[in-house]
Amino acid sequence: MASTTKNDVEQLLKDFIDPNLGIDLVSAKAVKKIEVDESRIAVKIVLGYPASSIRSELAETLRSKICRETGIADVVVDLSTDIVSHAVQKNLKPMPGVKNIIAVASGKGGVGKSTTAVNLALALSAEGARVGILDADIYGPSQPTMLGLSGKPEVDGQSILPKVAYGVQSMSIGYLIDEDTPMIWRGPMVTGALQQLLNDTRWDKLDYLIIDLPPGTGDIQLTLAQQIPVSAAVIVTTPQDIALLDAQRGLKMFEKVSVPVLGIIENMSLHVCSNCGHEEPIFGSGGALKMSEKYAVDLLGSLPLDIRIREQADSGHPTVVADPLGRSAQIYREIARKLAGRLALTAKDYSAKFPTISIVNN
Repeated sequence: MASTTKNDVEQLLKDFIDPNLGIDLVSAKAVKKIEVDESRIAVKIVLGYPASSIRSELAETLRSKICRETGIADVVVDLSTDIVSHAVQKNLKPMPGVKNIIAVASGKGGVGKSTTAVNLALALSAEGARVGILDADIYGPSQPTMLGLSGKPEVDGQSILPKVAYGVQSMSIGYLIDEDTPMIWRGPMVTGALQQLLNDTRWDKLDYLIIDLPPGTGDIQLTLAQQIPVSAAVIVTTPQDIALLDAQRGLKMFEKVSVPVLGIIENMSLHVCSNCGHEEPIFGSGGALKMSEKYAVDLLGSLPLDIRIREQADSGHPTVVADPLGRSAQIYREIARKLAGRLALTAKDYSAKFPTISIVNN
């Protein structure tokens, strides 16, 4: 029997499609080292996305595949994660203390965007990343309620310290105003307030900052997309035709400002009766899939219309932490891994590797 070579092992790894990346590990440049001798194979793989809940299973799947195909019993697969900064809009640079900003957007309100955003933040954290969430809805902040937080944040010098819930750093205008105070502000004031919340908060070494954008595609959203260094965006919609039309406008907005859209999340895709178990697509079916095919973006996942998701968010214990082993929480984590995996395939930011040159007149 011919001896196994590094090329043989590399080919075996090429045959395995990572479900979170959508491509093989070799093409994703995740395979960092392959060592082969007559009786032992060692492979080093570094993922660009957090995956603590599946890391052992993935490593064992690859180990078993290599053992089976090569006939070598002593196979070691060292699998780890390294999250790096990815490129943002050409005229902007990533923020200090934040590797990647991901905008969660919807074309219209009422599609469950904020609930999805907070559960995605918690899911990324549960998978091993350092995560923050910025509530960009100045008119109707909801993240404090969903995270069970209240009271004003601490201030240290010129910086605001983020409030923390379930390991996730958080900032919202809702921490700075009374609950029943309306924000009667025009667009420039809202934009200015959001920029201040973003830049004056002392984010602590975040891998991902999730920005829960207000619904719509007006002047405020466009200004934010142009001024905030965003690595990528995610669109939340329901299967309903009206929601999909607005979601398509949101997708086009990000295209215009050169922000890659990682994919679409379909919320409220199927209602399961809590009494009889009957399943019914109340808002239609297949809409997000058709949209993903039309615009060549990934459908990251579909979430059910489940009363528990609403109840858990309203109580300050979102689904991912309230019922971590439940099916909905697992879907959120699957979506979180996929969006982080897709982001890992985008262009990296190398600005930190170049020195800053200053010219001084003597």
